[in-house]
Amino acid sequence: MTLIKSISGIRGTIGGIVGDNLTPIDAVKFAAAYGMWLKQQNKNKDLTVIIGRDARISGDMISSLISKTLVGLGIHVKDLGLSTTPTVEVAVALEAADGGIIITASHNPKQWNALKLLNNKGEFLNIKEGDKILKIAENDDYIFAGVDDLGVYAEVEGYIEKHINEVLKLELVDVNAIKQSKFKVVVDAVNSTGGIAIPALLEKLDVECIKLYCEPNGHFPHNPEPLKEHLTDISDLVVKENADLGIVVDPDVDRLAIVCEDGSMFGEEYTLVACADYVLGQLKGGHTVSNLSSSRALRDIAKKHGGTYTASAVGEVNVVIEMKKSNAVIGGEGNGGIIYPESHYGRDSLVGVALFLSHLAHGKLSCKELRTSYPSYFMSKSKIQLTPDLDADKILKKIALNHQNEDVNIIDGVKIDFSSEWVHLRKSNTEPIIRVYTESVTQEKADELANRFLEEIKCFAKLEHQVI
Repeated sequence: MTLIKSISGIRGTIGGIVGDNLTPIDAVKFAAAYGMWLKQQNKNKDLTVIIGRDARISGDMISSLISKTLVGLGIHVKDLGLSTTPTVEVAVALEAADGGIIITASHNPKQWNALKLLNNKGEFLNIKEGDKILKIAENDDYIFAGVDDLGVYAEVEGYIEKHINEVLKLELVDVNAIKQSKFKVVVDAVNSTGGIAIPALLEKLDVECIKLYCEPNGHFPHNPEPLKEHLTDISDLVVKENADLGIVVDPDVDRLAIVCEDGSMFGEEYTLVACADYVLGQLKGGHTVSNLSSSRALRDIAKKHGGTYTASAVGEVNVVIEMKKSNAVIGGEGNGGIIYPESHYGRDSLVGVALFLSHLAHGKLSCKELRTSYPSYFMSKSKIQLTPDLDADKILKKIALNHQNEDVNIIDGVKIDFSSEWVHLRKSNTEPIIRVYTESVTQEKADELANRFLEEIKCFAKLEHQVI
């Protein structure tokens, strides 16, 4: 079974059996549930939903099914066509729409697709809203419109350009400084819509752009998750072209990774750190937020500028909630997701690129020099699989109690902060797994800390004979 239902939407592999995979029936059912939820929230109101998709091969099919389903519910649809996740989020706000659906499976391979659901602010739904939609789908609780009350479908062009213009209007995006720097950049957009958006943004900034995998045909030339092991081609090309840096985005353009001029990775964790360094430096302080599994480096940068930092539960919606609560000036996640409230409350690689290049232009440092100026932390990510009869929550409570004299956070699993390192333990919502994330000052120490807590989990759960 590869159909995964959650508060943020539905995702799965294309084809197969209804209810087990993302089939046309499942796409229609979930779109109808979302449409019914909107109608329940907005009684006696003409509703408009923005939709857009990444370049996946299945995107056109899923988009057509969703749009016609919404029209059948009496909801008007504005279809942006090939787009990015942040572009759809921006469009919902600019069009004063009632919601939005992004057809993308983000960094998943090409056989996957998904529906990501937005509210009338262009932000992801919260747990309460998502649960209501799941219940509507579970009960098949739909009422479709009569022939005289069908919605209207319209294609809308040019929204990526509108999005770019909104980015360039941001006060801290120093267009002139970037233009004067005459940067040369290689872009890997994994043959999705970043191949449209990122080069267009760079063109308006007078940045020389060398395109790598920028044809939006949905045929991903490598694993689309922007991790070091998947990015050897751009690393080689950056060096060969004597470029200032490389820019990598995932298929829906909400994650940003940077490659230094020597072909080394800037580090996804440090994309947010660099952008926050620039923003906090310009504002002379401010509050920042990332999730519990993100690098301690953001906290260090906030302190450097006289700012403050808090951690949220994992998940973009949780980061946004904490950012609003604390009036944060920038935040995001350690996977290269930049959330800049002056633009909108969503991860946005276009905003990230503009802020990062502004930072380079102001600092007169190379990409590599900028990276080495930050504190170096190293992360380890592992997991332990439990037998289904074991209670992961009880295990985590025992670990928290065992370390009660340390700095313990239990808002999302258990995070324990030590003086120079931390560990974050979270249970999976879909399988009997506890994930173990650690960070320390060397890779060896991060791995040692992870192994220590893997053994502690086994001890508390008496897993010597129960680990699968």
